[in-house]
Amino acid sequence: MTDPTPATHEATHEATPGTTPEVSQQHATPCTIRWGIVGTGRIARRFAQGLAYVPQARLDALWSRRAQPAQAFADEFGGSVCASFDALLASGIDALYIATVQDSHADYAIAALQAGVHVLCEKPATINLPQLERVLAAARESQRLFMEAMKPPFYPLYRKLREHLAAEPIGEVGFVRAGCSVSGVPADHPSLSFEHAGGALLDIGIYEMFLAVDWLGAPRDVQTFGRLGATGVDTFASLNSQHERGIAQIFCGLDLHGKGDALLMADGGHVTLHEPWWNPSRATIRYADGRVVELDEPFEGGGLNYETAHFCELIRAGRLESPLMPHETSRQMIAMADAARAALGLKFSGE
Repeated sequence: MTDPTPATHEATHEATPGTTPEVSQQHATPCTIRWGIVGTGRIARRFAQGLAYVPQARLDALWSRRAQPAQAFADEFGGSVCASFDALLASGIDALYIATVQDSHADYAIAALQAGVHVLCEKPATINLPQLERVLAAARESQRLFMEAMKPPFYPLYRKLREHLAAEPIGEVGFVRAGCSVSGVPADHPSLSFEHAGGALLDIGIYEMFLAVDWLGAPRDVQTFGRLGATGVDTFASLNSQHERGIAQIFCGLDLHGKGDALLMADGGHVTLHEPWWNPSRATIRYADGRVVELDEPFEGGGLNYETAHFCELIRAGRLESPLMPHETSRQMIAMADAARAALGLKFSGE
């Protein structure tokens, strides 16, 4: 659900790395963060466009298994095209943005971390919890920063909403409702690929799972209804989940067209995050006493620049985990997806 268009997943097909580079020596991080990108699809383009809005950060190098698109990408956004993924890791970059299809995320992340490179990985960070634990173990062992690129909490509107509710609370949020479904996805799109671990839950639902976890805490029980499509991946799913602090209802789909707003409810009022809530710019807060507050916070640079700027500051500060998108949040999100897939009988190759 990177955007509600038929091209729902903005990554591109990339081969997984063949060899794991040796761990490099720890070095001082320069003021300007030198970025590398693996993958040159739609989400990589948005990342590169947003990088222009991030102070003291630049694109230095990139790699894609397809040479021609990689060179065209470099011609447009800068950076040198590397001959291999290992060459990209050895090019002197400080941080890697992983912009490939999700079945390759874990392999690329582990290889980069073991090479001493910080990793910002497009969502979902991995396709299941065991994979994520291996990635986080590699981050701990290498003492490098790893963060899942879950963009909503970094947007000005989302942060403004948090600030407003801290100053003028509606009470503790006890219910979250969110969802989005898109139709018209081409049959050969990665979102519908079993081989690349596609499906609505990992491509779209992971955003809604973030919202539930962010406001309600860890999931305790997940009940799922849904269906699998012709390619073997889930094309629609509806989840009811019990969390530490409340209940969530979320849906995600690749064969129906549905609205993409979100609702947060508490005893003192409720919040509507207007469509598209995952690129939030407007919210309406309705208090139980009748007051209505409208928040309008436009964003610039396509939105990915906010998470990138945060990640750069974490590197400069020597942090190994984000306080806004911590590892435990990634664990809880993918645990929800694992439970939902299990209920639908969807198991990917190698699981």
